[in-house]
Formats: sequence, structure tokens, C-alpha cells
Amino acid sequence: MAGVGGAMRQPCTGVILAGGLSTRYGGRNKALLQVGGRCILDRLFEVFRGLFAEIILVTNRPEEFLEWDAFLVTDLFPVRSSLTGIHTGLFYARQPHAFFAACDTPFLQRGVVEAVLEGIEPAVDLVIPRTAAGLEPLCAAYSKRCLRSVEDHLRRGLFKIQWALANKRIREIPEEVLRRRDPELRSFFNVNTPEDLVRAEALAATERAEGER
Repeated sequence: MAGVGGAMRQPCTGVILAGGLSTRYGGRNKALLQVGGRCILDRLFEVFRGLFAEIILVTNRPEEFLEWDAFLVTDLFPVRSSLTGIHTGLFYARQPHAFFAACDTPFLQRGVVEAVLEGIEPAVDLVIPRTAAGLEPLCAAYSKRCLRSVEDHLRRGLFKIQWALANKRIREIPEEVLRRRDPELRSFFNVNTPEDLVRAEALAATERAEGER
């Protein structure tokens, strides 16, 4: 892929992590929850299709996602964790970098993803947003060079993403840059609980109202 508006310096794979248990929703995958009349996965694909030639969906229930135009892969380690999904996405990615998003982020903005992609350089291992809430490892671009460290930590039973990347060359995208693309930082809103889903519906209604002005 040549680039996004001339800004992207490196080819990059887009990876969506859809392997969570979703116990608060009776086992239903959060990627398939409806927000504003569309499932969250469709919302993410709308962003990803415009940015990535290769889209990978990491899921342990691939039969639920056959209708989406993505490379479906399952975890290589039998442990449910975000780090496991990152390992799987990096392993299968055919590009030197992979951008990761969680499947429960219905308001991911293309501009935020572009801000991350613009930070990719051959010498950088991880491009990651930082907000007042901290680092956002599931809205970040990882170099394939991270794969060995991630796998080593998984084999040792160490599942914190920060530990696996402690010695990597990291470029942080500051909040002020992110807010230029997403003033309310809605990109980092996660639907973790039924209460979050109610809030997401309210935000979606606000989005529709803004779009009609």
C-alpha cells in the first residue's frame, strides 16, 4: 500500500482483535453488538477499508465472521489476553508493521489512526497514543520486530503489554495531536459493560445529530 494522503511512510497491516470472552453479554462477541444501528465491527471496517490493503481479524470463533472481507486467524497461544492477540496479528501480518484496534471501540476515528500511521518509521518499534488516561496499546502500530519479545513473554506467562515492550523503541503520539483529529477522544471509548453500551447509543445519537447540521 503506497500511502494515505502521502503521509504513511511504511506499508501496514490492519488488525482487529475480536477474541474476548464477552461474559457481560452472555458470551456474545462484542464486535457484533449494535451501536447506532450498525454493529461495531462494521464501524471499524469502514475505517480500516480506507487505510489498509490487508485486514486481519483475530478471533477464536471464525465461523461468526465469514461475511467480512478479512483474513481470519485464531490465537496461537491458548491463553486469552490482549498480548496473545497482538502476537497472533504480528505473526500473520505480511507488512512490516501492524496497526491494532480492539473490537469494542465503536467510535474509532480515521484521523486518529492516520496520526498513528504517520509516526511509523523503520527505526521505530511501536507508535502509540498517550492520553491523560495513559498509553493506548490497542490503538497502536507495532513493528514485526516486536514479535519475538511478545512471544517470549507469553511463553513465560507474562501477559502485560507494557512488560513485553519495555525495551522497544517507542514513539508516543501526544493527546494534543490526537485531539486535533478527535476533539473528544471518542476513539478510545470501549464498550465493556451494558452501561457502556447505553452511553455508546447516546454518543451515536449525538454523532447523527452533528452529521445532520
